[in-house]
Amino acid sequence: MTQDERVEERAVDEMPWAEVTPDAARRLLVAAVEAFAERGYHATTTRDIASRAGMSPAALYIHYKTKEELLLRISSIGHEKALMILRRAADGEGSAVDRLTEAVRSFVRWHAGHHTTARVVQYELDSLGEEHRPAIVELRRRSDAAVREIINDGVKAGEFDVPDVPGTTVAVLSLCIDVARWFNTEGRRTPDEVGALYADLVLRMVGAHTPRQAAQK
Repeated sequence: MTQDERVEERAVDEMPWAEVTPDAARRLLVAAVEAFAERGYHATTTRDIASRAGMSPAALYIHYKTKEELLLRISSIGHEKALMILRRAADGEGSAVDRLTEAVRSFVRWHAGHHTTARVVQYELDSLGEEHRPAIVELRRRSDAAVREIINDGVKAGEFDVPDVPGTTVAVLSLCIDVARWFNTEGRRTPDEVGALYADLVLRMVGAHTPRQAAQK
């Protein structure tokens, strides 16, 4: 990742939901994230969300037709950001080891740094109805494809020793996503440190070799 891309990534982290306008819509979305993460989607009412945002329940319907529309907006933005992180790593320069390291580091860092949002994004998929769920499933499929592409490249180049690429891809993504479930900002490790740790763990999982080691095999 270039320096400019790192600056862009930091800016996204520092301005969560900046793409949601107007301000009232953004406040409602932030309130919904907090409520869904704390109580779960089904136990949260529109009154709960409006109250957290300092608005009346009627004000919510000016910006969102239903509670599910709020969840869809949260899920869409979250999954698009996740896909952007993984796709950028997959399309980056360097060896498969370099690209997988960057993919895991960035993906985990996002899930740790935005663990409240990520819990809603990753674990409330089944709360979406049949009309909206396919769009999110497609974003997940594309994220899976980005990681699978890197692992396949590594296997072909002799950098990775992976007998089951699809299964390993699922395992890698599951490991990274689960960070959102347990990460605590008061814990011993920062999001960057967790990202580095998980990148090392994943490289071990895929039996990674450096390009020089692969050429010597």
